[in-house]
Amino acid sequence: MALLPILRFPDPRLKKVAAPVLEIDEGIKRLARDMAETMYEAPGIGLAATQVDVHKRVIVIDISETRDELLTLINPEIAEKDGLQVCEEGCLSVPGIYDKVERAENVRVHYLDLKGEKRTIEAHGLLAVCLQHEIDHLDGKVFVEHLSQLKQTRIKAKLAKQAKITA
Repeated sequence: MALLPILRFPDPRLKKVAAPVLEIDEGIKRLARDMAETMYEAPGIGLAATQVDVHKRVIVIDISETRDELLTLINPEIAEKDGLQVCEEGCLSVPGIYDKVERAENVRVHYLDLKGEKRTIEAHGLLAVCLQHEIDHLDGKVFVEHLSQLKQTRIKAKLAKQAKITA
């Protein structure tokens, strides 16, 4: 397994829409393992392939305290959503930035598992937020795009300043 570099907002590659996975081969399975290792190391609770500059519809999520309930979703699609919740979100591609985002309270997501079997997950609360956040990445959208233009401008400036300090 290998740690993968995580793209940082506002990298234009984060805007790319991920292509559906047509075949779950060893390359996709290795990608999922490497993404999980990268997510745990970061540390985070979710990671989309887009964030590691692989533009395929693959996400990994683990919201458990014990970090042993890994979900790997291939070609995830939100089939239903309802309710409303506001949750503070952060993102491995937007380090150190947290803000409140409005999302659906409940979602039903169809996806393929690593064996290629069709699955459905019904989620609420944090898992619902995480699923929506990571699927947004596959669609070329970062959570800060749910915020006002003013907040987005401030975030970009803050991240540019951080990049200069670490360079």
